[in-house]
Amino acid sequence: MARNPYSVLGVAPSASDSDIRAAFRKLAKQYHPDRNPDNPKAEDKFKEISAAFEIIGDTQQRRKFDRGEIDEDGRERGPQFNYRDFRSANGGGNQTFGQGQAGDFADLSDIFADLFGARPRDGRSHGFQNPNARGRDLRYRLEVEFLDAALGAKKKVTMPDGRTLNISVPAALENGQTLRLKGQGESLGSGAPGDVYVEVKIKPHPVFDRDGLDIHVEAPISLREAVLGGRITVPTIGGDVAVTVPKNANSGTVLRLKGRGISPPRKGAPGDQLVKLKIVLPEGGDPELEEFVLQWKGGQAHAPRRDFAGA
Repeated sequence: MARNPYSVLGVAPSASDSDIRAAFRKLAKQYHPDRNPDNPKAEDKFKEISAAFEIIGDTQQRRKFDRGEIDEDGRERGPQFNYRDFRSANGGGNQTFGQGQAGDFADLSDIFADLFGARPRDGRSHGFQNPNARGRDLRYRLEVEFLDAALGAKKKVTMPDGRTLNISVPAALENGQTLRLKGQGESLGSGAPGDVYVEVKIKPHPVFDRDGLDIHVEAPISLREAVLGGRITVPTIGGDVAVTVPKNANSGTVLRLKGRGISPPRKGAPGDQLVKLKIVLPEGGDPELEEFVLQWKGGQAHAPRRDFAGA
């Protein structure tokens, strides 16, 4: 038999609903399997506090538990005679039992959404379910690394109930795209399980930007490379490549690397990588360079903003 849910969450039976939610949040963050990999004790503790919150974190279930109608596992107890039951059975009130009224399980879903990015697909939860009904779909939000979304990857995600899902992230995944994991949702009795829908958020990359299947990068070059040209190494999503900088290249010059972008999910040509050059002067300045510019007669005649002022 499970422990008393109040003891599991470390709150008194007189605790307010907000106190119970706060205690659950604190413990759930502490013992969630994602924060305690390869720690079965933490996983068991997480399941225990989740089960406790399902009882006293729900208004209707908490009332039933406090009245002794359900036990620590949430199972119905046999009828027990007491004065309150006697009054209810003899017209001393309008209490109705056994109708499976909807409880306040939305609170539990909201907390899981806040902690772990999980929410039932329909945004609701129900205190009573037909045991033969199909389980609910669950919706998750998952952050994916930029390169994993571009190239594809395998990810492990721990659900609030402690289950671990293996997710195949397809290549060319778009930000906001939703992945469907069939049959991995909530299971109710003998009914078919629901599905899991994973909404993807792609993390920004410090070097790469994406536009459809094309990849954009900004490559810093020296003044010498800009004037004389040369070979530089440029990162791509498939690894570093050597690129030729043409002579007299300006900041803003774009070099196209054909086929170095993202491959489409189906047949078709891959995108390109666009390399935008940016001239970077020596940090802190260079006296020799300054002296050269002062003596450079051609620099006085050069007017790059001829058509800029007064536009």
